[in-house]
Amino acid sequence: MSDNRNDSKNESVGNLQRSIQHEQDHKDQQSAGSKHADKPAVQTSARSQPGAPLPAQHLAKPGSEAQMQLKPRFLAPDYSGSGKLAGMVAIVTGGDSGIGRAVAVLYAREGADVAIIYLNEHEDANETRRYVEAEGQSCLLIPGDVREQRFCEEAVSQVMAKFNHIDVLVNNAAFQEHAASLLDLSEERFDLTMKTNVYGYFHMAKAVLPHLQRGASIINTGSVTGLKGSKHLLDYSTTKGAIHAFTMALAGNLLEKGIRVNAVAPGPVWTPLNPADQPPEKISTFGQDTSMHRPAQPEELSPAYVFLASPACSSYITGIVLPVTGSVGE
Repeated sequence: MSDNRNDSKNESVGNLQRSIQHEQDHKDQQSAGSKHADKPAVQTSARSQPGAPLPAQHLAKPGSEAQMQLKPRFLAPDYSGSGKLAGMVAIVTGGDSGIGRAVAVLYAREGADVAIIYLNEHEDANETRRYVEAEGQSCLLIPGDVREQRFCEEAVSQVMAKFNHIDVLVNNAAFQEHAASLLDLSEERFDLTMKTNVYGYFHMAKAVLPHLQRGASIINTGSVTGLKGSKHLLDYSTTKGAIHAFTMALAGNLLEKGIRVNAVAPGPVWTPLNPADQPPEKISTFGQDTSMHRPAQPEELSPAYVFLASPACSSYITGIVLPVTGSVGE
């Protein structure tokens, strides 16, 4: 299949996501306004992170980091690499922006080459590649739809052709769109969420497995919604709960091969995913209901992915769901 045909196909997925978004936006117009009074953001390091009010911005799906008025922080300037992933090759799905971009940059800082799989956000992906290369590592960009098993297999083949081995898979690509009622969820919409968030992880794990050796790891991005549920993210919460179970089951399945499988369960994180979901008036107070009264920045999540990828740090850890939620006791 030619690149032009692939681009057209991936754009059609974006069109499907945007059509679902527009339908939900219309339903949201009657419920404008904020429920939360501004609360001071809690800071726990010398580097202060943004809190409310956040820019009241709504992005078209799948969401572009380049278009965000307040750019997510992903560089982690206080993080010094120490060769924890030296010589490794990592695949990061959804690595063009948000958490995926932050993870790709820190993996490169720790000595890994990185392959980025993304849908069609070319500007964001190229920006991520520039930052990975600035860390002194190679970066391969592969656009495509992780819902498709064949694409995932072809993507892994491209990574093997360029780097000859794969040591870490980070499953991170996701689709999210809120709904006030179960009755608002069409089968088409449920399928899109399920196939992107669950089938995509399954396809990628299955495609990389023949190439993983002892010491390799798979890290899945779960969510606090998979731990607690979210009444307006019924389908998304369902997929994240499935990802947590998939993580624990696959960890047991692969343990004797010396391959570890873990998950990170973020709370609210300032990435394109959320302004591409919620209406502007809700985004302005995004993350305020956490104990820290603010969302995380991607650079506050990425060290957890380094920890779980590095055998030097976590060789005795598999089958866990690590919550990084910004709230006490979660």
